[in-house]
Amino acid sequence: MPNQDPKQGSNQNSNEENGKQQSRQQFSSAGAHGQGRETTHFGFEQVPVDQKEKRVAGVFSSVASKYDIMNDVMSMGSHRLFKRFTVELSGVRKGHRVLDLAGGTGDLTKLFSKIVADTGTVFLTDINDAMLRVGRDRLIDEGIVGNVEYIQANGEQLPFPDNFFNCITIGYGIRNFTNKDKALVELYRVLKPGGRLLILEFSTAQNPILKKAYDIYSSFWPKIGDALVGDSDSYQYLVESIRVHPDQDTLKDMMTQAGFDKVEYHNLLSGISAIHRGIKF
Repeated sequence: MPNQDPKQGSNQNSNEENGKQQSRQQFSSAGAHGQGRETTHFGFEQVPVDQKEKRVAGVFSSVASKYDIMNDVMSMGSHRLFKRFTVELSGVRKGHRVLDLAGGTGDLTKLFSKIVADTGTVFLTDINDAMLRVGRDRLIDEGIVGNVEYIQANGEQLPFPDNFFNCITIGYGIRNFTNKDKALVELYRVLKPGGRLLILEFSTAQNPILKKAYDIYSSFWPKIGDALVGDSDSYQYLVESIRVHPDQDTLKDMMTQAGFDKVEYHNLLSGISAIHRGIKF
């Protein structure tokens, strides 16, 4: 990269800080308003709220068949370790009922299914039919049957009764929700008292050198997506969705506002990813 003079670097840092402040303001409500119509982020683009769900669905329908391969390539395999750590923080035991929301191809469901055993149930849910079918076929092929249910569902309107789950997890999915605040309130509703919500998601790196290196690395994802999947646009969206996702403290505040107690987060790789955990009392 070309060298920048100190003045340019100062301006860039100032712009980044302003961007974080704007992101906190934007994500503290359902969405921004433009020309009288409610809008929200689709990557860097502002789109009408009623269009985001359809556009996100198009992204994941396009990448579903190669989703696992791309995850391994983009994260260099680290996402598997992060998901195991998420399970360790969950407190899930035999006989529990677990919701793997936006569970995609079922990595977390696979891990939880072994823990809850035949007296428990894991509900693998995703709003996208293509992702859910890939996850279902993969788990069945691996012999994971009998204690897993598959339900296509919107995280903002869950088809479950109050106080139903011992634990809810979202692995790299909440940044795609249209209304994160509404979804968090819904998750609080279906979680049992004493239950835990765990959100594993890309976040904001705390080390500036690592952050810059990661930004450069992730900028190549659309090209990798084009080479492996034949789809650069979907991975361009994924890169942008990470950049506009709320930082650690903003998401923590959102969980607290939704009713969760003892909300904390664990930074992974200096905050490139983070696990947020909250408890319903």
